[in-house]
Amino acid sequence: MKTVGLITEYNPFHNGHLYHIEQAKKVTGAEAVIVVMSGNYVQRGTPAIMPKHLRAKAALESGASLVIELPVCYACGSAEFFAKGAVSLLHQLHCVDALCFGSESGDYAQLERIARVAADEPAEYQAALKQFLKQGNSFPLARQKALKHYFADEQLERVLEQPNNILGIEYIKALYQLNSSIKGYTIPRKNSGYHDTRLRDSLSSASAIREVLAVSDMPFELLDQQLPPASAAILRDHYKTRYPVNSNDLSLLLNYKLLSLSRESLAQYVDISPELANRITNSLNDYLSFDQFCELLKTRDITYSRISRMLLHILLDLKKEDFQTFCRTGYTFYAHILGFRKDCTKVLTLLNKYSQIPLITRLSTARLSKPGEIMLQQDILAADIYETVITAKYGDPFINEYTQPLLTV
Repeated sequence: MKTVGLITEYNPFHNGHLYHIEQAKKVTGAEAVIVVMSGNYVQRGTPAIMPKHLRAKAALESGASLVIELPVCYACGSAEFFAKGAVSLLHQLHCVDALCFGSESGDYAQLERIARVAADEPAEYQAALKQFLKQGNSFPLARQKALKHYFADEQLERVLEQPNNILGIEYIKALYQLNSSIKGYTIPRKNSGYHDTRLRDSLSSASAIREVLAVSDMPFELLDQQLPPASAAILRDHYKTRYPVNSNDLSLLLNYKLLSLSRESLAQYVDISPELANRITNSLNDYLSFDQFCELLKTRDITYSRISRMLLHILLDLKKEDFQTFCRTGYTFYAHILGFRKDCTKVLTLLNKYSQIPLITRLSTARLSKPGEIMLQQDILAADIYETVITAKYGDPFINEYTQPLLTV
């Protein structure tokens, strides 16, 4: 059985995601689709709009064979670590033949050319990178400028400015660095851009759909054409009982956490520099909400999304020491399966036969290495914080992460 891996957020699952599943099977010849999906927090540094199990169910009912949760330390990480964590997970399953992702470019060879330079770091590129870092640029921005300088190609410059291309380059780079046998493919994104907040005829972005869910009193009259039937039914059934969840729902929890930490202890969290720790501490008297604090802390060199991710790292207790251990000792240490299709049990057979990391279907039975235990506890805490928000906002009974059932559709 040939399998294709997809790296996703499904925030929420829409027609573009259904198109991705269908095209991924078509271009790779795969019979089964293994999805690695962010859990309750996403890469732009916010909680997902709805819980991971509802998003996984929408994917399974729309054609995904099996959904695995991406550990939270990577799900809310930079593009580089989001990609490296997800690709490492697929690689260690040892039964994934292909990886297919969407990009604005749609040209795999073009993206691979850039990825190889980013991975190999030739001398000219390294010199440019050092120069841009000395100028005070953040590492992601300095790297982008160094690549533009290295290639001196206007067409490639445009490629490096588009978010899905950037992620695609990181996926290819991770495959290369892992010496993975997984073959990469890309398909062009259809219609709307990643950050487009306007609804299109039937292929709108997740950003546009989230905007409607957040502001409209009758969202489904506007969204029926944007969602596959299974996803539309799930969104209707749980609207204002299990979702929407947004950044400001974390405001009081974050404020409490920040008040309880010294500037020295803030610097132990992922991506928090001593300078940013000082700014956080000095700005606490002006804290009003999660979103407002991101706006207050952002600068010309540190984007809103990056600040948002940093604040999530603090709230979710994601520390540098643990993260460095993960990166040094293998990146991923288990595959937490959220659900699978009953007609795709052959995929589970493949995983059980070939996976080099433990498969988790029930948290209570997990037996992991020390780094794996720490990583899993991070995931559990993150999920429980998210559930606490749902209970407080909608009065829905709290569902402990240990009692979440394995989805089967």
